[in-house]
Amino acid sequence: MGAILEINGPLVKLELPQTVIGEQVRVGRMGLVGEVIGRDGDTALAQLYEDTAGLRPGEEAEGLGWPLSVELGPGLLGAIFDGVQRPLQAVREQSGDRIARGVAVPSLPRDKAWHFVPDPTRQAGGMLTGGDVLGSVQETESILHRILTPPLIQGELLELAPEGDYTLDEAIGRVKLADGRIEKLHLFHRWPVRTPRPFKQRDHAVAPLITGQRILDTFYPLLKGGKAAIPGPFGAGKTMLQQQIARWCNAEIVIYVGCGERGNELTDVLEFMPELKDPHTGRPLMERTLLVANTSNMPVVAREASIYVGITLAEYFRDQGYDVVMVADSTSRWAEALREVAGRLGQMPVEEGYPAYLGSRLAAFYERAGRVETFAGDHGSVTLIGAVSPPGGDFSEPVTSHTKEIIQTFWALSKELADARHYPAVDWLESFSGYVKSAAKWWAETVDPNWESARAEALDLLAASEELQRIVNLVGVEALSSEQRWTLEAAGLIKEGLLQQSATDDVDSFASPEKQYALLAALLDIYRHGMRLVKLGAPARRLIQLPLLAQARRWKSQHGSDDLAALKAKIAAIPDSFEPLIQEYTVPLSTLREATP
Repeated sequence: MGAILEINGPLVKLELPQTVIGEQVRVGRMGLVGEVIGRDGDTALAQLYEDTAGLRPGEEAEGLGWPLSVELGPGLLGAIFDGVQRPLQAVREQSGDRIARGVAVPSLPRDKAWHFVPDPTRQAGGMLTGGDVLGSVQETESILHRILTPPLIQGELLELAPEGDYTLDEAIGRVKLADGRIEKLHLFHRWPVRTPRPFKQRDHAVAPLITGQRILDTFYPLLKGGKAAIPGPFGAGKTMLQQQIARWCNAEIVIYVGCGERGNELTDVLEFMPELKDPHTGRPLMERTLLVANTSNMPVVAREASIYVGITLAEYFRDQGYDVVMVADSTSRWAEALREVAGRLGQMPVEEGYPAYLGSRLAAFYERAGRVETFAGDHGSVTLIGAVSPPGGDFSEPVTSHTKEIIQTFWALSKELADARHYPAVDWLESFSGYVKSAAKWWAETVDPNWESARAEALDLLAASEELQRIVNLVGVEALSSEQRWTLEAAGLIKEGLLQQSATDDVDSFASPEKQYALLAALLDIYRHGMRLVKLGAPARRLIQLPLLAQARRWKSQHGSDDLAALKAKIAAIPDSFEPLIQEYTVPLSTLREATP
């Protein structure tokens, strides 16, 4: 026990001789919670997760004996937590619509009983190590929750509870540690959020994360266990793109962290997500989703902690052998929280006021992604997708530039594309992916071996069209040759018929890899047919007037991923649309022979 000495915003100096750095503390008559971030003799410097208004020097303080930790067990899925894992629904029932300061609610429900099925291979007398599976609980219709031995536990299993219903506080087993102590096992355990959870070994990511968004999957793929960033200015569609990824991706668990976003925007997410149906199972999407909500008006230190809470929850499900996607919206607000706390600590600011350790903190966060082999012998992955909100869309600002050096997939959003109603507004010139070679193996084995060459050809065509568009803006389209005009038209066809994708279109909101490649190959086939005719002398304006071009722009919305047969029938008929022009501009061989002396 101790007392408050000094208050400076969220930073409080305490007289607590026995505390250690990282330990949680509870201070004041309201019982506000924080963590120790510095020590000087008998005094401790703590940052609080809640507003310190009304605190006074002299009020009591107490060290809790553990670092900021999360509870990991059944009851996570479908829940909505704040930045320090307080369940918002339970908090509302206790304190009303506004979160009362100092409210203490268990993160996981203590009154609910879960049906536990022990692992038949676990017998009394056997050895347990951290990460071993003790049994399972059917948490939702979609997800089987595997009960894990806490990572730091190792010893002899003395007993394991039989199949039955147990609450989280009831022991389901006992283990004898190496030092002779007896440790009880429960359906849940705690883990400090700033410490990465251990695993057996890191593995190579092999399969792409399929999001159903063509610009992402086909052109800038992300692997399960990979790292990606979505930078973009206000209004470019970051949140909508993240919601599409969360809804349609082929990961088994989705964790959405709203870090410092506007309250109305996060409210839309919280209202929108529970209404969604999982397209893979037909069940509610929230059965495999959990949300961490920390709006911009919540305490700044809790905002900084929310990212670590989310990634720790993701690692927990990874250790159960699941593929997990964590979406962080946005890391810029998290970095701003770092900057504010660093300023109050008097740390030396560097570029744009951010602390000198910004890059290392970002790297440490993103490095917690990856595909691993768990201690139980399974394989699981955490895929990290962080949104970045650069002021004014300036990608050279510190958070974006540091992030760009760390991640492997960069989905850059363009305000110009968004203003032109081109969604997703992913800029095909600014974006990149370092996973193309790895993804090409999967595409070749699963969809088509020509995917990599077709992707490269389409990107070359888009890059060429940007150069031609500059010429058009300067001197007009009349200055272009027929070949150049056809290149410009074909690039526009790819932009409208392939890259544009409406999130509200029931047919086109999701595109399977097979549909994505079919559309890509078809539009490139149209481009090649037209280019051959142009080289034979056909004017580009004749090609542009072909009804096929308008029809091809509508194929994406006319045929869903379950209607590929009809789409492929139209694709097979592409040469027929060019046949009249081919006959007009191709000289038969017999005519050439007659004209030759």
